[in-house]
Amino acid sequence: MKNLKLFPKLFLYTLGILLFIVLISHGLLYLFAPRMQFQVNPAAPASDTIEVSINQEKLVTESVKRALPVSLVCSFLLSALCSFLFSKAITRPIEKISAATGRMLALDRTANCPVRTQDEIGMLAQNVNSLYAGLLSTIEHLEQEKNMVRDMERTKADFLRAASHELKTPVTALNATLENMILGVGKYQDYAAHLPACKEMTEQLSRMIHDILEAAKPGSAMEPSVPADVSALLQKLCKPWQMIASAHAISFFLDLPEQFSATLPVGPFCKAVSNVLANAVAYTDAGKRVAVYMDGRSLIIENECVPIPADEIHRLFEPFYRPGFSRSRKGGGNGLGLYLVDTLLTSMRLPYSFSPMSAPAGMRFTISL
Repeated sequence: MKNLKLFPKLFLYTLGILLFIVLISHGLLYLFAPRMQFQVNPAAPASDTIEVSINQEKLVTESVKRALPVSLVCSFLLSALCSFLFSKAITRPIEKISAATGRMLALDRTANCPVRTQDEIGMLAQNVNSLYAGLLSTIEHLEQEKNMVRDMERTKADFLRAASHELKTPVTALNATLENMILGVGKYQDYAAHLPACKEMTEQLSRMIHDILEAAKPGSAMEPSVPADVSALLQKLCKPWQMIASAHAISFFLDLPEQFSATLPVGPFCKAVSNVLANAVAYTDAGKRVAVYMDGRSLIIENECVPIPADEIHRLFEPFYRPGFSRSRKGGGNGLGLYLVDTLLTSMRLPYSFSPMSAPAGMRFTISL
């Protein structure tokens, strides 16, 4: 019995119980029916009565013996039918749940246990469906995490290769200059003329290493989010850039509401906005304008300049990429500013866009808060 499936097991159990009841009832009938007393009360007058001698016990016994086989056969057939219907009714929903769980085992996302009753079997089907939905959600989340980790590892490897390449150039130049000075080769004998250049290269390396460490810092945006007055933060961030813009004859327009609240990590947000402001001021010519204002829940930073071609905008967020007009390390940055902005805003889950403007010509950076 242990190796039988549920349907034959239920069928045999119920059939056995019913047959046991049938046998007991028929046995009792066979034993006690002959002992039952019968009395005949003739209603006709005594003169019309015909006296017949009847052995009541023998008559009842013979009647029971004749009826017993037919009764047993009918009872057996009825018991088998009732057992079959009862077992089928019990096992049908369980079979459907078993079939659905088999599809769930194969991670069929359309698999679902049918729920047609509110009894224990219906509750079991609901629990299985809830468990499977939670399992699919967990698998999907783990898949996303796996893809994210793979992308991060690939990005990290690309970043390290690019950083090594970028650092190699100034280090090689500095080493060559110092070696020529030590050997006293030609013009490098004039230490007073070349030591300031060496100092400038070391400062450039220091800035580049600092930016690389900032960009590669793990969890740079893991600072907890807190309610903050964005207007007050922007007023403070824009103040030094207003002074720099004024020194370069650049008009700096600032239009912010008196108060604008948002929940965000203050440190990473300020760092990202500061980098955007730095780019806006650095790539705006004298006599042009930089504007910072709010449009609904969007922070917009605009600067008048030659618009960047659409096919080149997405590359600006790659590490160490410099557009054609700023490939020189003297004239442009080290190509990490917008890469750091992208890293910070993405980790903070703040949508942003960077697009050209037509009137006036320039670029617009939008951050949705």
